[in-house]
Amino acid sequence: MATHHLQGSLFDQADEVRLGALDRICRTELGSGAWIDVLPGWLAGADLLVERLAAEVPWRAERRHMYDQVVDVPRLLAFYAEHEHLPHPVLAEARDALSAHYAEELGEPFATAGLCYYRDGRDSVAWHGDRIGRGAHEDTMVAILSVGEPRDLLLRPAGGGRAAVRRPLGHGDLLVMGGSCQRTWEHAIPKSSRATGPRISIQFRPHGVG
Repeated sequence: MATHHLQGSLFDQADEVRLGALDRICRTELGSGAWIDVLPGWLAGADLLVERLAAEVPWRAERRHMYDQVVDVPRLLAFYAEHEHLPHPVLAEARDALSAHYAEELGEPFATAGLCYYRDGRDSVAWHGDRIGRGAHEDTMVAILSVGEPRDLLLRPAGGGRAAVRRPLGHGDLLVMGGSCQRTWEHAIPKSSRATGPRISIQFRPHGVG
């Protein structure tokens, strides 16, 4: 696998990987029962983590049918099912901390972790909602921890139109999508023409949410 250069953050000079508190998280109501919580820099030492994950996670490339042809998915993927060991202890700590913080509101723990590796600005994910499984008909949460170079996460109401919300995520930032967000809104990571280093997102989901 090719090595991609990471430009470290001037604000993340920690010599160890550790989580901060969740009490500074800030909620934005999107409408139609959807909301997002955002906490910049929740994970200190995130630049150390992205290098380890890039090197040690068993990444896989996928191909899928699109417009009568088979194309490469423009990012690398990994998935850790419920009860599987995560690739770094701090990710298990993050999952457990999120489960505790949202216990009353969510009513169940976060269970699985999906990882996406955006190697450079050419990697992306198209507009979508996480509607496989229970997210198609139930309110739920998806928590995204981002490490590496920031990339814009866009959100818009389901059905199309221009992005209504733009949040650059990287260097240990946390974003949680909750309520009806997966059904009534869509999100995307667009391609970038700017020179940008690698970014890895870790998506924590409850059981049965895809």
